[in-house]
Amino acid sequence: MSGTTFGLLAAPLVSAAQLAEKMYRVTVIIPTSLPPGHPSYGFRRQLHDLGYVEGRNVIIDYRTADAQPDRLPELVAEAVRQKADVLVVGSTLGVVAAKSVTTTVPIVFVGVSDPVAQGLVANLAHPGGNVTGISMAIGEGFGGKWVELFKDALPKATHFAVLWNSMAPPRPTFVNEMHTAAQALKVRLDLVDVQNVTHFDGAFAAITASRAQGMIVTAAPLLSFSANGPRLIQFAANKRLPAVYPFRDFVEGGGLMAYGPSLTESFGRAAIYVDKLLKGAKPADLPVEQPTKFELVINLKTAKALGLTIPRSLLQRADQVIE
Repeated sequence: MSGTTFGLLAAPLVSAAQLAEKMYRVTVIIPTSLPPGHPSYGFRRQLHDLGYVEGRNVIIDYRTADAQPDRLPELVAEAVRQKADVLVVGSTLGVVAAKSVTTTVPIVFVGVSDPVAQGLVANLAHPGGNVTGISMAIGEGFGGKWVELFKDALPKATHFAVLWNSMAPPRPTFVNEMHTAAQALKVRLDLVDVQNVTHFDGAFAAITASRAQGMIVTAAPLLSFSANGPRLIQFAANKRLPAVYPFRDFVEGGGLMAYGPSLTESFGRAAIYVDKLLKGAKPADLPVEQPTKFELVINLKTAKALGLTIPRSLLQRADQVIE
C-alpha cells in the first residue's frame, strides 16, 4: 500500500476520533426549582437518545432561579463566561434576560407563549438572531376547554373569575371562546384585567368581592409561574378558591389543575434543536415550533385542602394526578 493511499484512508479515521473527543457544554436555565421528574429532564433523555453521553461528549449544566426572576441575568452571564455552546431557557423572562446578555450564543427557548409579540424572534418561520425554540402558544379552542374542564371539576359552580392580561395573549377571540362555553354551561364569567404587577392587589380584591367560585388563570408572561406563580397560588389557597392554570408547573407548585401544552414534550423537542445547533445549524434558520401535545394535571393534595372531591371521570382523563 502506497503512502498516499494510506494517508487517504487514515484521514477520515483521525477526523472521526477528533469529532468523538469534542465536548459540548449545554446550560439549561430553569426559572423555578428543579424537583425530581421536572419536565426539563425530558431534554436530558432526548439528548441521550440522540447519541450524547454526559461526561463523554456533552456537559449538561442545570441552573435554577428558584422563582426569583432577578437572578436570571446572572445565571445567563455565568453560563456565557463558562463558554456554553447552547443555552436552553425555560421561560419568557429567562429568554429576555438571555437575549440581553448575549447576541452570539445560541438560545433555545421553552415556555414562551408568543415569541414574536415579546420581540424575541422576527417571525416564527425565520427567527433571525440567536434565538429559536418551542413556542407554548395556546391556540383556538383553549378558552372554551378551560371553562369546560373547570365545570367538570366543579359541577355545582356557576361563577368563575378569569385572570388575564388584555395587553398580551390570549387575544379577544380567545376570550370570546370562554364566553361561548360559559354561556352553554350556564356559568357567569368575570374578566379581571392585570396589565402590570401593581394591578394584582386590586384584581385579588375584585375576585374576593365577586364571590367567584373558581379562578381561571390564562397564559401571559405576567401570569406565568416564573413571574408570579407563587403569588397566584398563595392567593387561591388563602381564599380557598379552586383555580385552573395553563401549565403544569403551577400544579407542581401547589395549584389545583392545569391544562395546556406539555412542557416535557417541548423540552424533548428542544433537545432536537440543540443537536442541530451543535452540528452547525444557525438559530436564525430554525423555525419556531408550535406545541403538539397537551396535558391535564390535577393535584389531589390541593383538592383535599380545599375540601373538594374531583369527579372520578375527570381523574381518569388526567395525564397525571399528583397525590
